Amino acid sequence: ELAELDVNPLAVTPTQSVALDALAVPAGLPRPRSRHGGGVRAAGSPPGDTGRVADRAMTDAGRVLVVDDDPQIRRALRASLTPRGYSVATAGSGEEALEILTGGDVDITLLDLGLPGISGNEVIARLRSWSSLPVIVLSVHEAPQDKVAALEAGADDYVTKPFDLPELLARMRAVLRRSHVGERPPPVLDFGELRIDLVREAVLLEGRPLHLTPTEYALLREMASHPGKLLTHQMLLRRVWGPGYGTESHYLRVFVRQLRRKLGDDPAAPRWITTEPGLGYRWVAEARGAPESG
Repeated sequence: ELAELDVNPLAVTPTQSVALDALAVPAGLPRPRSRHGGGVRAAGSPPGDTGRVADRAMTDAGRVLVVDDDPQIRRALRASLTPRGYSVATAGSGEEALEILTGGDVDITLLDLGLPGISGNEVIARLRSWSSLPVIVLSVHEAPQDKVAALEAGADDYVTKPFDLPELLARMRAVLRRSHVGERPPPVLDFGELRIDLVREAVLLEGRPLHLTPTEYALLREMASHPGKLLTHQMLLRRVWGPGYGTESHYLRVFVRQLRRKLGDDPAAPRWITTEPGLGYRWVAEARGAPESG
């Protein structure tokens, strides 16, 4: 049953695969249209033919493009995401994914790296040349260098297969929240006892001024402006120290340690900054007034 698939949508047995096939919209039934009109169309299909790629739900949860060359994974993710209010389109190759993405009818992409034809990293790189659409990589590759390569190409997050569905849903909600907020953070980031005034460049902790060096403040601003997002060492070095930096991870360790000490943040039980070993750092607190995660 679907509840069993939710535990791990990528561990699909032949019996479950048959059950997933039965969840598809039966032949002859009308497919709901996209709320933006036209829907998502398969590569090479005539205009108006949306049935081969996407099942549209009458919902506002979000429109997801699943890109994976394994049809069982595509079916499993569609079967798990659709009941939760997502409209799901699928693609089996990077070329097909890019054709769908150029239609602009997608809110978030779940992307495998090992695709036939152009790779997942190449899909991200091409997409980033014209769009900031959120991308979460789903991959069996666990090596830090693979994660860094995808994140540096422009992915918003990286989830290793196999994974639990609740984890994926949480990552999706976080990425969608960030994309809905827009590229410019509000003038004041309010995390309750921590307030960061980006205009005055002033920080209050429990109502008292927190004295930071310019570099500490720049690092705090960069992290807090992207809550939940994994920021790699290279990203932070280039954004805080400048484009000539990228490999001096020891700089980061020193300043993150100083910043944690001033914030009273315990690395063993972090409230503000968590370490992603071998990758970078993530600001884990959510600003007040952010949309509910649902």
